[in-house]
Amino acid sequence: MWTMIVKEFRQLKRDRRTLALLIVLPVLLLVVFGYAARFDVSKVTTVVVGPQAEAVAGHLRAPFDLVEIDRNGDRSLAASRLQDGTAVVGVVTGPTQIVALMDGTQLFAVEAAESALAHMAQAAKANGAAVPAIAVQILYNPNLTTSWIMIPGLTGLILLFIGTLITSLGIVRERQTGTIEQLAVMPFRPWDVIIGKIVPYLLLAALDLIAIVLIGMVLFGVPFAGNVATFALGALLFLLVTLGMGVLVSTVSQNQGQAIQLAIMFVVPQILLSGLIFPVSSMAGGVQWIAYVLPLKYFIDISRGVMLKATPLTALWGPLVVLAGMAVIVLGLAVLRFRRDLAPSARRGRTAEAGSKAVAA
Repeated sequence: MWTMIVKEFRQLKRDRRTLALLIVLPVLLLVVFGYAARFDVSKVTTVVVGPQAEAVAGHLRAPFDLVEIDRNGDRSLAASRLQDGTAVVGVVTGPTQIVALMDGTQLFAVEAAESALAHMAQAAKANGAAVPAIAVQILYNPNLTTSWIMIPGLTGLILLFIGTLITSLGIVRERQTGTIEQLAVMPFRPWDVIIGKIVPYLLLAALDLIAIVLIGMVLFGVPFAGNVATFALGALLFLLVTLGMGVLVSTVSQNQGQAIQLAIMFVVPQILLSGLIFPVSSMAGGVQWIAYVLPLKYFIDISRGVMLKATPLTALWGPLVVLAGMAVIVLGLAVLRFRRDLAPSARRGRTAEAGSKAVAA
């Protein structure tokens, strides 16, 4: 028995990927849940417009983070800031009333803003101060329905699983069965092989994407207020990133078990840090920067913006450009790695072919 225990420890020591998963993943989860798993929002981006903008802005305290004060602005300006994601709250001042427009796609930020306004009113009443009453109007998700927020994000999660996990498993399976060596001796370029591998998964993911969006609209009443082409462009760029990552995972994995381990290490942080569950604005500053290098974060911004707020293409150019850049980098690295893997496979394939001819002769 002792011999078996020692053997397992030695084998685990040699399997660096499994060892890294056992050490890195628990530490990662601890850090994430310690610093990122928060629903309280300490900063709510706010714009104030209208003739009394300066006076009203002077009464706003934390968590309101004033990013714009425009006494010449009106309701349409405030609504546009919410639509393009510049602000979560738009305070519109007028001669008779003050209205706070709130972005209903940001559930926890809206709750924090409403709570802050209520406390501000109570404190003013207790102190006998004259603070103007502010009426609240929630846009894009008036009832603050959770499913309206989750389903656009879940579409990205599904694409992430298909692009990263399923693609990497499929390619690694072919390496184990020797198909890669057969491809290596054929007149294919690395680009040809990669495109041939990812196109079927791309089509499968597109069908899954259409299905989940339609199911969300029919069963949960999730609206699709924006442009389908803008949504499709964001989904395509995101898929190219995830498929490229799947190819990269396959190039450094010798079997499907290793591919699953690496894919998990890539997928789990995106689920927790992309804003799918926990708002990015509530995360600690040292953790927030991780969210901005995760492709799922940008696709969630696009999907929620298009589906719920009808955000135009011009307002989404930032996340679209980031996804395009990530796609170029990841696919480029995938081609380089795949080309390096094809070279020894080609030599083994030619050797085996020459041996077969010699035996036949």
